[in-house]
Amino acid sequence: MRRILKNWMLGLLITGYLIGTTGCGMLNQNLGIIGLNSGETLSREVASDRLNRLYSRIEPKYQAPRIDGAAVIDDDLTLILPDISAYPFVVNPSTDQYLTVYGNLENRGVGYRAWLLEAAEAFNASGATIAGVPISIGLRNIPSGLAADFIAQDKYKPDLYIPDTALWGDVLRAKGVVLQQLSSSLAGNVSGVALKKQPGDPPDRNIGQIIEKVLEGKLRLGYANPATDSAGFSFVFAVLKHFGANDLFGETAISKFRDFQDKIPYVAYDATQLRHSASSGLLDGFVLDYATFCSMESLLADYDFIHCGMAQDMPAYLIGTVQTLKTEIAESFVAFCLSSAQQAVAREKHFGTMDFLPPSQEPTSAEVAQVLEVFRQEKNGSRDITAVFIADVSGSMEGEPLLMLKASLARAASVIDVNANIGLITFSETVTVMVPIAKFDATQKAYFVTAARSLSAGGGTAMYNAIMVGHSLLLDAQKLNPNTKLMLFVLTDGETNRGLVFDDCEAIIKGLQIPVYTIGYNADIDELERVSEINEATTMDAESDDIIHKLQNLFNSLT
Repeated sequence: MRRILKNWMLGLLITGYLIGTTGCGMLNQNLGIIGLNSGETLSREVASDRLNRLYSRIEPKYQAPRIDGAAVIDDDLTLILPDISAYPFVVNPSTDQYLTVYGNLENRGVGYRAWLLEAAEAFNASGATIAGVPISIGLRNIPSGLAADFIAQDKYKPDLYIPDTALWGDVLRAKGVVLQQLSSSLAGNVSGVALKKQPGDPPDRNIGQIIEKVLEGKLRLGYANPATDSAGFSFVFAVLKHFGANDLFGETAISKFRDFQDKIPYVAYDATQLRHSASSGLLDGFVLDYATFCSMESLLADYDFIHCGMAQDMPAYLIGTVQTLKTEIAESFVAFCLSSAQQAVAREKHFGTMDFLPPSQEPTSAEVAQVLEVFRQEKNGSRDITAVFIADVSGSMEGEPLLMLKASLARAASVIDVNANIGLITFSETVTVMVPIAKFDATQKAYFVTAARSLSAGGGTAMYNAIMVGHSLLLDAQKLNPNTKLMLFVLTDGETNRGLVFDDCEAIIKGLQIPVYTIGYNADIDELERVSEINEATTMDAESDDIIHKLQNLFNSLT
């Protein structure tokens, strides 16, 4: 009798799922979707079929896009830079007379962080003086690309700039910034590729062979956005040099680079995301610097390092016209870093331990700056981008979170490539398609901005319903444009309390292989990270002081 009753109740539940009321409702909220297993692996075809079944129950609303008179769009692509307070001193000045130094400690491994920090701290502890006046330095931990943006825009300028690579000095010179180089290398280093070892690999592999294998589709390689990541910058330069030995930016080199980008699984937002992708097995190799490679014991047994011929060895530059005393402090600090004692520490941290032949002919500053422009134009290869933005307008977003979200969308409109295909949907308890996917021309951009500025908050949060609708819109768009690259951006607080849940959608998201980038506003970041990590995307915390700048870099690297 119990078995009969159990089967009868199960039949009612299944019937309720198949012919239930509109939307996913309380059945899904409390019990999940019967028949789905978050741990299973689905083919793209099966995942698409299950998505269609879910979509038919969600029934999103459609709002006709409109343009109002206030939809003025700022197309000035000048970076919105964060406040310098987001990058406090990691080594505080200890005297009245001191020097401000920008150096990069991010994403370079334990060894790199330890050496630069120890050198700065040791200098301040040394009791250094000039003409009897005690001196010290204040070190801010700022990524090299961002520091270059600060300097180029004359927003916050250091006295001394120590980027990862001289390429950033060339970028600044190309923009008219006056630099005085005090040292070409404080700590020797080189960029290259960590390549997973395979049986039968020749011992003398070189960067040219690696590039050609990627081009042939025989090697899955990843690198981080060269506009922010120094190793990525060096690598893109090396790729262009390989394809255009005699004409770096000629038609052949650009065409080959475009083909090369078609074979790259994706360009990571930063080095942290890139390494996560490598550890998950998505990549056969990834780009980084040698000192970092050596400091990561998890890599040494299973990977080889192949340098790409580009130095990444921390030059030192005075910026602009610097007072005589500060110039002397800078010279004193550089000499301290180059002392035998500090260089011995650097070697212990794997700096200066790889010999390689630098380029026989140094590029001009204009050529170096042009490398980033080529990447910006050709980063998506022969494919265009189709993306859907999903905005949370539930009641929990009321106030400052919604204001920040609207500002983020408005700023996104000014940096998204006009050749991208963009749509916008919102969600609370229901899902609304505010702007259907279309080419991001002036009209579509105006639709997008008008919709973003009109957002208001209220109701529950059906985030996963919206994510499923976004996937459905993207797949429909891909039927019309099969070669396009698909992606989702979800801007939310992550507090799902209606409709589908993570376990209902995980296998579908994984099977469709569309990256889901999440931006959290006063959010449950752990929940958002679960979503983004499914297909090697990234999560950002909008509470960060420099979120607008980070978003701009993200959109610039992807769209």
